[in-house]
Amino acid sequence: MAQRGRWEFVQRVGSTGVVGIIAVTADHRLILVEQNRLPVGGHVIELPAGLAGDITGSEEESLELAARRELLEETGYCGGTWSQSWDGPSSAGLTDEMLQLFLARDVLKTGEGGGDASESIIVHAIPLADLPEFLTRRRADGTLIDLKVYLAMCLLSRPGE
Repeated sequence: MAQRGRWEFVQRVGSTGVVGIIAVTADHRLILVEQNRLPVGGHVIELPAGLAGDITGSEEESLELAARRELLEETGYCGGTWSQSWDGPSSAGLTDEMLQLFLARDVLKTGEGGGDASESIIVHAIPLADLPEFLTRRRADGTLIDLKVYLAMCLLSRPGE
């Protein structure tokens, strides 16, 4: 915990950045992950995401390389066409962490995913047309939805996206 004046906030150590991935398959499915998150006390549906530079020997890892690694590790998807999209604070009142989002199109399933040994990740590949109903149903059953999922849904519904 860090402090500036009376303001307390979290500073992440041991990484050089945070990445999130809006990953879409050729048949227009958004790849999402679900996992139990202790701070909020339940399951959360999220975009695949992770840290850059947090692995010993790979401290200089680029954000795009970290995003590609995290997508494969968490979901089993890789490849496609990648673009660095948006960046900004993840939660400006809580942490100094900056998030870099990537858009990955035409990703392919090549592995199981599920995360590393410390994670228990459920992978969802949801058709974009079914996404609003899926999220509504999951919220009704008590699952939390990370707001970046709604951002991705809105961005992907724009003409030309």
